[in-house]
Amino acid sequence: MRVHFIGAGPGDPELLTLKAQRLIRSCPVCLYAGSLVPAAVVAEAPEGARVLDTAPMTLDETHAEILAARTRGEDVARVHSGDPSLYGAIAEQIRLLKRDGIPYDICPGVPAYAAAAAALGQELTVPEVAQSIVLTRVSMKSTSMPPGETLENFARTGATLAIHLGIRALREIERALVPHYGPDCPVIVAYRVGWPDEAFLRGTLTDIREKARAAKITRTALILVGPALGEVEDFRDSALYDPAIPHVLRPRATG
Repeated sequence: MRVHFIGAGPGDPELLTLKAQRLIRSCPVCLYAGSLVPAAVVAEAPEGARVLDTAPMTLDETHAEILAARTRGEDVARVHSGDPSLYGAIAEQIRLLKRDGIPYDICPGVPAYAAAAAALGQELTVPEVAQSIVLTRVSMKSTSMPPGETLENFARTGATLAIHLGIRALREIERALVPHYGPDCPVIVAYRVGWPDEAFLRGTLTDIREKARAAKITRTALILVGPALGEVEDFRDSALYDPAIPHVLRPRATG
């Protein structure tokens, strides 16, 4: 018996990896986070499988299902949104599995920021504009942030920020980021990426809050902030394909 933590991606069943699909098809028990993972993602669970939406369940209740599966000798597909390594709440589940001697593995998934960038048709790292992406979140009613991991500190780098769980904190995000990025810095709110009703709002640090309010977006959204999100045209080409710059696979300059 084994528990497979599976990254379901942002919501589109076609963004499941082949391995994720194979595991879902093979496990007699499927526990999925239904508030973030659409039922279509787990629709190919085997006939007769025990498929449960864990959104209304507690940690102890989901672990009880795993213990029952062990008694029956059945593998469990534990399906999470995006990639389980990022805000997947798997650390506490793994702690219980280790305590009870239950083997597990992790199948990665497409993270929301990558799916959002793909849907937007743009790169998040632009030469000499932004070469780093900071994946972070804000402190609201959920777990507090560690000391030093503040929006202000991340903003000082000028990197592209991918802010999770922050749609209700847009006023605080504006206050923290405007001194570093400026009031006209581009912002994109990516709502339910990969779902049929996905939507994208483009704005700036000073007007995105009103746009999100008008669109009535209050949850399930990723906030992207940074100069690389704008209409940047005067950036230099990457050195990777520059004929004048040799590298290990193209050892001689050709330009």
